[in-house]
Amino acid sequence: MWALPALAQVNAPTPQSAGSECRLKTLQVCVKDVAQDEAGIVMSPRHTRPIDLWWIIPFGAATGLAVHYDTRAIHDLGVHPNREKDFNKVSDYGGLYLPVAAAGAGYIAGAVRNNDYLTETAVLSAEAMADATILDQGLKYALDRENPMLDNARGGLWPQGPKGWPNSPSMPSEHAMNVWAFAHVVGGQYNGFATRVLVYGLASTVSVSRVIARQHFPSDVLVGSTLGWLAGGYVLHHRSHEHGLVDLSAVQTPLGRGIGVTWDLNHGQ
Repeated sequence: MWALPALAQVNAPTPQSAGSECRLKTLQVCVKDVAQDEAGIVMSPRHTRPIDLWWIIPFGAATGLAVHYDTRAIHDLGVHPNREKDFNKVSDYGGLYLPVAAAGAGYIAGAVRNNDYLTETAVLSAEAMADATILDQGLKYALDRENPMLDNARGGLWPQGPKGWPNSPSMPSEHAMNVWAFAHVVGGQYNGFATRVLVYGLASTVSVSRVIARQHFPSDVLVGSTLGWLAGGYVLHHRSHEHGLVDLSAVQTPLGRGIGVTWDLNHGQ
């Protein structure tokens, strides 16, 4: 990030028209935004930089290690129907119902209070969850991994070949991907310590609950959480006015008031 203060009075840019933003009255814009984001997320590996290997390599290694120990981890958990039922409810409410309800409540509250920032946060979190869901379903059908309830938790990929496709696919975890996408957007928009503890604590609880409920292997949750985080970050940095390519703010200079321009050199990468 770098800042360039303007040394003369300049006119602020014309605000984006209401009809060009995703809102309930402009659902076609929402569909377009989600489609554009999904295309960008899917094609993002093409823009991988050498510095990205610092997280890609550890992520790949951790995923491989998790896959290796998946079956053992599920067997060590044992079978406890009541516990699994309870944690399945925790993950359903925390990973699906609560984030969706929070996005809806935030949108209504933002509209009632004329709080554009809250409204934007609600919209972006909903878009991120939509992107995460689409990506999740595509990967599930592409990988067709058996879930832990089948075949003694072997977790095979395409276990029955094309004839048995799809076979209750398990990777990645939709709940984990959904809640981490939501958490990244909300935690990025409202980056106070308490808010981040709340949303990331929720996301972590959901991720762990999916394994304890025997709905997913640890590697399913790891992949889902990571991809959800990345999907949320993509939406946050491409759609948010606060985290966009160029941010403008009023500044005081020796020659009078002007406009400070903040340019994100990593935006869109």
